Amino acid sequence: MSDQIIIIGAGQAGAQLADSLRREGHDGPVTLVGAENEPPYQRPPLSKAYLLGEMDEARLPLRPYSFYEQRNIIPRFGVSAIAIDPAARTVTLDTGETLSYGKLALCLGTAVRIPPIRGVDRPHVLTLRTLEDSQRLKAAIDKARSVAVIGGGFIGLEVAATARKLGKTVTILEALDRVMKRAVSEPVSRFFENLHRDKGSQLILDARIAEILPDTIAMTDSTEIPAELVVLGTGVSPVDDLAQAAGLECDNGIIVDEYCRTSDPDIVAAGDCANHPNFLTGERLRLESVQNAIDEAKIAAKTLTGSLDIYKAVPWFWSDQFDIKLQMAGLSGGCDEAVTRGDPASRSFSIFYFRDGLMMAADSINAPADHMAARRILANEARAITPQQAADPAYDLKQAF
Repeated sequence: MSDQIIIIGAGQAGAQLADSLRREGHDGPVTLVGAENEPPYQRPPLSKAYLLGEMDEARLPLRPYSFYEQRNIIPRFGVSAIAIDPAARTVTLDTGETLSYGKLALCLGTAVRIPPIRGVDRPHVLTLRTLEDSQRLKAAIDKARSVAVIGGGFIGLEVAATARKLGKTVTILEALDRVMKRAVSEPVSRFFENLHRDKGSQLILDARIAEILPDTIAMTDSTEIPAELVVLGTGVSPVDDLAQAAGLECDNGIIVDEYCRTSDPDIVAAGDCANHPNFLTGERLRLESVQNAIDEAKIAAKTLTGSLDIYKAVPWFWSDQFDIKLQMAGLSGGCDEAVTRGDPASRSFSIFYFRDGLMMAADSINAPADHMAARRILANEARAITPQQAADPAYDLKQAF
């Protein structure tokens, strides 16, 4: 049997997994397969610093190309895996090659969700997921006077902020009744809605789009939104078609256990495509974050090398919009109590979330010390802080960990 480990997907999780395999002592062949021509690179700057022109493309790679050569990691960039045969332990590439594996890792990431809107296939309607997408968007923003962003999630709002900083007329169209509704509480949503409006963007909630036209978006109420460029910030879906075709269990991503093992014990999955049992919530979920990609990849590498460890990393996320940094720790969904620490009018505050008196999450706006404290509190099983303590700015959060 081959001792080769094949990693399909050369994003943050795939790159980390390859590195971690060597750190865990695996000295057999490692092949990293990625559809993009570039070596693994940072994705968060694509909607912010890189798009704004503040970050050079040369700074995007996670590692120099020499990194893979020095660690004897075989890079197969610019090719795609098109089939997995678990019984034969083979991966078929779009080049026609068939590679044998002893163990397999799936770091397939996500794909942009395209909404069913008439005109969504017009050439001035762009998405943002890859470096190539960002390059195309960067060139389009330079030429456009008006930009419409469909979707008020993290990516949509970050692109909107970037376009506004570049002096464009910006309209944000969000189908729900507040922005970032799936990720943050109402006070945080309202703070960012006011921020974007204060910066000169038009924000339309409960937006109903009839059709995307060449230079405008027609709304169902007959109004028209100027839009020489349209950007879709409409969310993503897990890429799990390969896994499904291979007979692996999937449900909103590839189902894994606490060790990142799929329903085939010789195949692991990590990153945005993996649906895992979360220790904080006690429920299954799929996370889309750099932190999750890195930490799950480390656990997957341990599993592949026989050193089992449970995935219990505290989820954390961030978003930069204008001069505001939002940092989130934990998961606030399903919480029954929220308290505010600090004054929102000062543009530096946090909201702490509790369920049955137990802290579950914190959203911090321009409050990095609160964020770091929240992560440490959540990492402690006791989570020894009360809502009253969290809300009291005189209380030293360090006492809780």
